[in-house]
Amino acid sequence: MSTVPLFPENLRRRTFLGLAAGTGAAGLLTACSGGTKLGADQGGSRNAGPSFDGGEYQGPKVTLEYWNGFTGGDGPHMKQMLAAFNKEYEGRISVRNTTRQWQDLYPAMPTAITAGKGPDVAVIHNGWVATFAARRTLVPLDDVVSALKLTESDFIPAVWQAGVYDGHRYSVPLDVHCLADYWNESHLGRIGLKEAPADRAGFEDALTALTKKGVANPFWMPNKWPGHLMFMSLLWQFGGELYSEDGTSAQWGSDAGVEALEWMVAQIDKSFSPDQVAQDAQYNAFKNNKVSFTWDGIWQINDLENNARNLRWGMNALPNIGGTAAMWSASHNFVLTSQGAKDKNKVTAAKFFIDYMSKQSTEWAGAGMIPARNSVRTDPAVAGLPQVALAGDVNAFRFLPALPGVGDVQSKALELAVQQAVLKKAGPARALRDGVATANKLLAENKKKYAK
Repeated sequence: MSTVPLFPENLRRRTFLGLAAGTGAAGLLTACSGGTKLGADQGGSRNAGPSFDGGEYQGPKVTLEYWNGFTGGDGPHMKQMLAAFNKEYEGRISVRNTTRQWQDLYPAMPTAITAGKGPDVAVIHNGWVATFAARRTLVPLDDVVSALKLTESDFIPAVWQAGVYDGHRYSVPLDVHCLADYWNESHLGRIGLKEAPADRAGFEDALTALTKKGVANPFWMPNKWPGHLMFMSLLWQFGGELYSEDGTSAQWGSDAGVEALEWMVAQIDKSFSPDQVAQDAQYNAFKNNKVSFTWDGIWQINDLENNARNLRWGMNALPNIGGTAAMWSASHNFVLTSQGAKDKNKVTAAKFFIDYMSKQSTEWAGAGMIPARNSVRTDPAVAGLPQVALAGDVNAFRFLPALPGVGDVQSKALELAVQQAVLKKAGPARALRDGVATANKLLAENKKKYAK
């Protein structure tokens, strides 16, 4: 939404990243707060609040309620960053941390904010920004970004643009996490390769050669997680798009989508993958030295380093199968809620907090994430980390569009279409056609649900 077991229980990680990918039910977000402008007086006694000049905080003591979902191995890194902030701003700004499972945090936030018992600032995944913004659970950060002098030039462009909804910025990105191609060094050595092939011909030739060298199924194809993330990556590689620009129609049933899904199914037809690969089976097989390649998230780095010490492995960007480098990506983002925006002093304190956390995200890179800021990725303490090498081509990072309710469409249409085809219950073209029909109905419903 790593470099020590980020989430020891892989299924928990999958659940979290399912939400990161926009698979949470937008229908849960029904209790929402009203809109507000930054620092607007919402009743009660409020002073004018100090200005932000990038220097010292001059306002009265403020306590910020901060929510996030870092319950796994990334949690200690976030706690270290929070401890450092609270120490530096002791007696002036105090950040009180609440950590919940992501699948609990998202439905709870709107209700808690309406009651005044939610977060003032939070970290959420980019796939939820538009939904919360449309429900006015969040407030725009245009003036915050201006005060912090943050510009796209210091960020990976795609992750910076992912925080914009309806012409306004609603989030400041902390990181990028994406799919990557993990490969078994000893397996590839059997066919004379020192690293994974980067193109389609090389990748497919390697799979054929590996089967001849005794690797029965070198590349397992999951029908569930992360199968839909693989499909999206391939869709973009073949030149397709997920949704129309106006968000009224699904585009993943195009020729590019069919090519992408046919390629996935072909891995089973060619016996590179067994049938009906269960949840997490492909990753566990890789950890146990049975699989030559697996496409999974960079959050697995720490798990492999700490829990697969007998496995010799490498990690590259996804091979370019379709002709354009692309890989599914998501991002953790700082947001300011409508609850926090009621108090001008909290708004100013939040500026200091977001600025500090963004600049100090070198520590966060230790959680296995790719820092969103270019200036942090060039830090010598970060530049040599394996996941940072994936940012060599920042144009390859692709994100879900800023579309309210996109989670329902993903989980109820796209994911099911991919699953139907991979399980051989329908051909790729038919599975996608049926899925698009469902998606378009959901998009129409969302258009009404999230109408301005």
